[in-house]
Amino acid sequence: MAETAPRKGLDPQGCIEREGSLARVSHDFRPIVAAARDRLLDVFGGRMHSAYLYGSIPRGTARVGRSDLDLLVVLHAEPTDGDREDARMLGEALDKEFRRIDGVGTLLYGRVRVLSELERYDLGWFLACLCTPLLGDDLAEYLPRYRPDSLLARETNGDLALLLPRWRERVEGADSDEARRPLVRFMSRHLVRTGFTLVMPRWNGWTSDLAEMAEAFGSYYPERADQMRAAAVRGYEPTGDTAVLRSYVDDLGPWLAEEYARVHGVKGPRPD
Repeated sequence: MAETAPRKGLDPQGCIEREGSLARVSHDFRPIVAAARDRLLDVFGGRMHSAYLYGSIPRGTARVGRSDLDLLVVLHAEPTDGDREDARMLGEALDKEFRRIDGVGTLLYGRVRVLSELERYDLGWFLACLCTPLLGDDLAEYLPRYRPDSLLARETNGDLALLLPRWRERVEGADSDEARRPLVRFMSRHLVRTGFTLVMPRWNGWTSDLAEMAEAFGSYYPERADQMRAAAVRGYEPTGDTAVLRSYVDDLGPWLAEEYARVHGVKGPRPD
C-alpha cells in the first residue's frame, strides 16, 4: 500500500504533536487531578523533579466510573522500593476516595533514565508526546521532536516477544472472571497499540484512540482486522473470558511479535 499524506496528530513539519492538556480535563475529573497534584507534593516533596498526567483524562475522553487516573512521576534519583510503595498507597487512597475513577496507575522513574539515550525513543517520547505537565519543570524541553517512523516503532513496542512468556504466566494464575478482566483490558490495549505502531510509519500519523488504531492496522493487515477490532472493544469493555486471553498469548500475540521483528527489528535491551 502506498505511503499516505500526513494524518492527524502531526504538526505541519510532520512531527507528533503533544496530546492532552490540563484545559481538556473535564469538570468531573478536575477535583481528582487537583487532589493528585497536592498529594504528590505531600508524598514525594523534594524527591520529585516533575509529575505528568497521561491517558484519557488529559485527552478529555475519560468516562466517569470507567476511566483510571494515569500518572508519571519523575524523581531526581532512581526510585527506591520505598518510593514505589508510597506511589502505590497514594494511588489506593485516591481510588478509594474518588468513585469517578476506576483505579490509579503511577509510573515512577528517575530523571537521568528519562533523558538517557537508551530511552530517547521510548520513555522520552512517551513523556514528550503523550504526557501532560502537572508539576515541576517539563522535561520535554530537553527532548527532540518525534516522527512516526520505524525507529520510534521499534523502540516503543518492539519487545512483545519478551513480554509474552510473562503474559502466559499471568493467564495461568488468573482463576476467576474478576482476575481475568483486568488482564483482558491490559493485553487488549497493549496489542492494539502494538498493532498500530507496526503500521504507524506507513499510516503516517498518530492517534491514541483504540478504535482508530485498530482500523489503521486493519487497512494493512485485513486478515487480522477483525481480531484487532475486537481487541479494541475489549480494551474499553473487557470480559473475563479465558479463551480471549488464550487467543492473545497463543495466536495474535506471537504473530504480531514475529511480524513486528520482521518489519521494524527488535527493541534495544533494557536493564529491567
